[in-house]
Amino acid sequence: MTAAEREIMIGEAAQKLEELFDVLRIDHRNDHNTRDTPRRVAKMYVEEILQGRYTAPPAITEFDNVQAYDQLLVTGPIELRSTCAHHLLPIYGAAYIGILPAAEGKIIGLSKYDRIVEHFASRLQIQEELVKQIGQYIMDVTKPRGLAVRICAVHMCKTQRGVRASRRSRMVNTYYWGEIAASAELKSEFLQECAALVLNAE
Repeated sequence: MTAAEREIMIGEAAQKLEELFDVLRIDHRNDHNTRDTPRRVAKMYVEEILQGRYTAPPAITEFDNVQAYDQLLVTGPIELRSTCAHHLLPIYGAAYIGILPAAEGKIIGLSKYDRIVEHFASRLQIQEELVKQIGQYIMDVTKPRGLAVRICAVHMCKTQRGVRASRRSRMVNTYYWGEIAASAELKSEFLQECAALVLNAE
């Protein structure tokens, strides 16, 4: 979507949020705290929370694999912020990505993995699908020999409502592609590296 199209969407969404506030008996016309809230919320959804729906995935910067590096490399924790598709509440945590590059192939700039995670997280999500969307995009664009994506996250739809679980309660899921999917040894190495990155981040 163009910037002009997104601005139109923000205006239309703000009108609908005003209607919702009216139904919920929230005074957005006179209360100084909520007077501009419908437009602020609409802008937040279009330009931040759901940005990944309306913008293109990040461009990938590739570099020659001059030294023919072909061993597993793991990056993380990558800050993850998303929104639950079921209750519109935040999901937050960390992603870890393991790449098995091809010796004759390319490698990509390290920060691009963070950008890819941010892009696919910026939409209504469930974690089971998010982990696959991140990985499949990397596989399609960079074509490594193998890939692993792991997410560990808190779901506020569980901590703020329903059972009101402890904020320490998390969901972890991992998905594998290529040679990593076929190798128990590579899977184990990836998980060990993820554990080491968690310890070093604390």
